[in-house]
Amino acid sequence: MVQVKLIVTGDDFGYCPRRNQGIVDCFLAGAVSNVSLLVNGSAAADAAKLARRYNIPIGLHANLSEGSPVCEVLKTNSSLLNEDGFFHGKMGFRTALSKGLLNMSEVKQELKAQVELFHELTGHLPPHMDGHQHVHVLPEVRNVFAEVLEEYGIKYTRVPIEPGLHRCDWITPSLMDFYLGVEEDSLNTVDVFTSHGIRWPDIYIGLSTMGKNMSVSTICSAIDAAVVEFTSKAPSPTHPTPRSRTVTIELMVHPGYPSVPPIGGCGEGPDDFSQSWERLHELQTLIKPELQSHYKSRNIQLCSFKDL
Repeated sequence: MVQVKLIVTGDDFGYCPRRNQGIVDCFLAGAVSNVSLLVNGSAAADAAKLARRYNIPIGLHANLSEGSPVCEVLKTNSSLLNEDGFFHGKMGFRTALSKGLLNMSEVKQELKAQVELFHELTGHLPPHMDGHQHVHVLPEVRNVFAEVLEEYGIKYTRVPIEPGLHRCDWITPSLMDFYLGVEEDSLNTVDVFTSHGIRWPDIYIGLSTMGKNMSVSTICSAIDAAVVEFTSKAPSPTHPTPRSRTVTIELMVHPGYPSVPPIGGCGEGPDDFSQSWERLHELQTLIKPELQSHYKSRNIQLCSFKDL
């Protein structure tokens, strides 16, 4: 049987105290094995303390799209901000980028400031760094992001190309359009990240299993199908003998107790995503004993990026 190392990453750690508590509860239940910290989140300092207290493996969830920058000089008069003085938002950031309105030197400045703040909060550099709302794989941003990781010696990231995504007919058309855009950006990012010596797990899962679409069966099916597909591939230079090696997977999750306004967010209060019942649904699904049993039956070992 193939040995599978599964990193279950709880995103948006630091967003609000209730999100933090939900992620910690998942970690203590053995359902989450890694977290990604929003350093501009309203509860980021608290999250860093919780990670230290419970020895939770923690990386950086770089944020260029929600809330306020952490770099002081960019908090006023920056291309990264809208007229209200906040980041442009998930789609707004993409629109501004496509119109050539974003200054990449400011993107780099903010990413470096977030790495420095992460170091200040946790006492170490992040072992892995990914992007909030997948901004790190966008054109131009991907190059700057890769440069920052290489400068700081951050070895691991996330490349959100999910096997079998196209077959997931339960995803709404508007969401699928966004996901396919993320996939295309990710495919165009592979060479950039590779040229900077950055690595990522063999398999990424998390778009098809988000929120209300998460169940024990969708997670198990996604993992099983992805492992079969990966191990049946012909050997390649990057994966010489897939049958005899360990397969690494990152499962991206967003569990938590829903945010209650006005507490939470990254400077402009909590968004609908964080206030949704779907955050609690993810938490309750991830801690189900059937899921843990499936991991055991399939020789799946939960771990973090530093275990790769």
